[in-house]
Parts: sequence; structure tokens; C-alpha cells
Amino acid sequence: MSDIRCIGICTGGGDAPGLNAVIRAAVKCAILKYKWKVIGIPDGFDGLIWPEKSCELTLKHVSGILPRGGTILGTTNRGNPFQYRIVENGQEITRDISDEVIANSRKLGIDAIITIGGDGSQKIALELFHKGMKIVGVPKTIDNDLSATEVTFGFDTALNTATDAIDKLHTTAESHHRVMVIELMGRDAGIAGGAHVILIPEISFSIQKVSDYIAQREGYGKRFTIVVVAEGIKLPPELKRMSRATSVANLVGDAIGLFSYKEVRVSILGHIQRGGSPSPYDRVLATRFGVAAVDLIATGKFGKMVCLQQESIRAVDIADAVGKMKAVDPAGELVAAARAVGVCFGD
Repeated sequence: MSDIRCIGICTGGGDAPGLNAVIRAAVKCAILKYKWKVIGIPDGFDGLIWPEKSCELTLKHVSGILPRGGTILGTTNRGNPFQYRIVENGQEITRDISDEVIANSRKLGIDAIITIGGDGSQKIALELFHKGMKIVGVPKTIDNDLSATEVTFGFDTALNTATDAIDKLHTTAESHHRVMVIELMGRDAGIAGGAHVILIPEISFSIQKVSDYIAQREGYGKRFTIVVVAEGIKLPPELKRMSRATSVANLVGDAIGLFSYKEVRVSILGHIQRGGSPSPYDRVLATRFGVAAVDLIATGKFGKMVCLQQESIRAVDIADAVGKMKAVDPAGELVAAARAVGVCFGD
């Protein structure tokens, strides 16, 4: 028999479509299935520094939030209780206030916590677990780069957003005979959007190769080119000498213009990819994750993170889930398929 009577929920790191769907599922499952009380912790673990800001979540609080983007609990990507930044005597210092955070959770009557976040948030969760906090994790990243799970919620929505943007830029690039450079947070939208050049961190590229490819396209009558750039690309030597005060897309765009003598325009999607209503797939996956997290607490399986493996919801140790990022395989089927339809990776 579980000794759980009250759980807390917090969301940390960058926001992603589907966070509210996880919160909704966890709250409803906890109340309806297990008759537990649920406390909403605002702004990640920062909410346990000021416990008075936390509040009970009821069925009324989660009614209607399934299609909403963002998170009703708020989030932060700077809240680390093990390295909390404060100003003392006019100087910024870091302190370990994890004991205070754990004590405040107990003052609130919280028996266990669900933390919804990416690699950084789960590392903090693991450290708190090692200090005695009963905690389970739900993976979240629009980049889908956590190796422990096949898919993370928010990725499908971000992919659709990026694909739609590329589709729109495709028509204006063709009309004006331009090179369009689009910077994305994710990595796989280029193929779905019909990009001609895709630059990703896993494959080294050169501006000369990209420019040669643009010239080749012009040779058979294609007077425009779509270049998709992942924000984490490794710059080639000819670009490393240039200032990094600007985005990688602007650096790549300027260099293509110089090498190819083409008119280049740059678009950076940025946080647009994080926003908006989650897709049906992300709503379902987020709901499954939320329910699974509550079930882990009910069975006493703490220090675990829910994940999707072989289309089934499973659990892995948080220790095995963090620090291992999933990358695109340069020799994999996806890259091979892209090359087969003429996509250039600049190599």
C-alpha cells in the first residue's frame, strides 16, 4: 500500500507544447485514480525556495488546458538549487540551497514530486533524489535529443511549425530567385520541408561545397535554394574567424552571399518553435507520460524517468537517462534517404 497522500508537480527548462497536457494528466490521474492531493510548484525548483507561492491544483485548475501551449506553472532554465545565484555585498555568489528546497517541500506536505524537464532539469532531479527526495521525471525537449526515449512531447509540434515555415519561405525564395537560410532549433525538419541544403552538427560542411551546390542547381534552371541550419552546427574554418556576436544563420548566409554572389535572406524561427497549441500526437504522448509518472509514484519507483520505447511507455533510471544526448547518424537511413533525393549536407 502506497503511503503517498500528496504530490508536487513542477516544470523546468525551456517550455514546449504539451507541458500543460502532462500537468493535466498527472493531476487528473492523481486525484481520480489515487485520491491524492496535488501541489503545483511554480517556476521549476525555484518555487520551493518560496513555498508560499505554491498552491493546490484541483480538477478545475486543469480543465481546458489540454490545447494550451506553455505551462500554467511557469518555468525557468536558470533555477538550480545546488548552484543558486544570489547577490551578497554587491557581488554575485552561488550557494547550495538544496536542503532548504527539500525542507520546504516537506513543509508543504509533499510526499513525492514529478519534475517535467530536459537534461538539465533531470540532472537536478537526480541530485535531489540522491539526497532523499522522492522524485520521478518526465522528459521534455523539442529537439528530441534525449537518448532514453524514442520521442519527447513537443517535438512533433515543433517539427510541424518548422515545416510550415519552410513551406512558406519556399514560395518567396522561388519568386525572388533567392537563397533562403532558415535557422532551426531542431534538426530533422529540413527533409519534411523540402530543403535543398541541410547543415547539422553531426556532418562537417564547407561554404564552398554549399556554394558549388547552389551553382549546380542554377545550371539546371533552379534559381533559388533553401538552406536549413541547425543552431548547434560546428562552424567550418572559414567562418570561425568571423564574429559569433550574431546567429550562425547570419554567418552562413553572409558567407554564402560572398562565395556564390547570390542574394541571400535569413530567417530565424527561434522561440516560435516552442509556442502554440500541441499537435494531437503530442497531446496523447504527454497524457501517457503524465499518467505513467503518477503510476511510478504509486508503485514506489522513485529516481525513474518515464520514456517511450518501442511505442510503449516504460521507465528508466534517471541516472541512465541524463548526459547521453541523441544525435543524427551521418551514415543512417534518414541521411541516406535525404542524399538520395538530392539534399546537400555541405560535405
